[in-house]
Amino acid sequence: MKTLYMMRHGQTIFNVSGKIQGWCDSPLTNLGRQEAEEAGKWFREWNIAFDNAYSSTSERTFDTLEIVTGGLMDIVRVRGLKSWYFGKLEGNDVSLLPAFPYGSFPVQFHGEDQHEFVERIVKTVKGLMDMAHDYAVVLMVVDQEVSDLFYARYSQFSKVENGLRPGDCLIFRYAFDGITFYCEQVDALDFSHLRQEESQAVYITEEEGEV
Repeated sequence: MKTLYMMRHGQTIFNVSGKIQGWCDSPLTNLGRQEAEEAGKWFREWNIAFDNAYSSTSERTFDTLEIVTGGLMDIVRVRGLKSWYFGKLEGNDVSLLPAFPYGSFPVQFHGEDQHEFVERIVKTVKGLMDMAHDYAVVLMVVDQEVSDLFYARYSQFSKVENGLRPGDCLIFRYAFDGITFYCEQVDALDFSHLRQEESQAVYITEEEGEV
């Protein structure tokens, strides 16, 4: 068995502003960088070390992974791990999208069909895991659509219920036997203290008239 940790990136500016990200890029917020730091601490506290580290070519996933690993690992950027492509919808308000998952909706805007997107992700992830040595522990940082639909693809083999849940830096752990991915655990890290500290800092700054 090989082990895959698939983690979502930290909060981005587009997350805060409610914009569709897809293939266009949006940098991490200060909170997003802090979330990545906390995720890195979580892995170290559980003595989890990685043999390989992959991100998509998006800045938000690469930066998250770089922070998590402390810049101590070689990170490989992989085009096939990129988020769902929404075509002309990218950069627009998320209210334009129907309920998730989106099926063939993006196609009319020259985006990807859901089946096309999922097949791309599965092929890419499996290919990377096939290259890893036996018993390897691999970390991939991806977008929410990637982690959610990858989980859904193998949900019948999952050992945990309700893997589809919101959360920055949500961590899915899979066992891979060369054929199938078995989701063994989903960890939602608690960032409430970071959000509280951020809101207090904003309040103090506004009070002092330094916005």
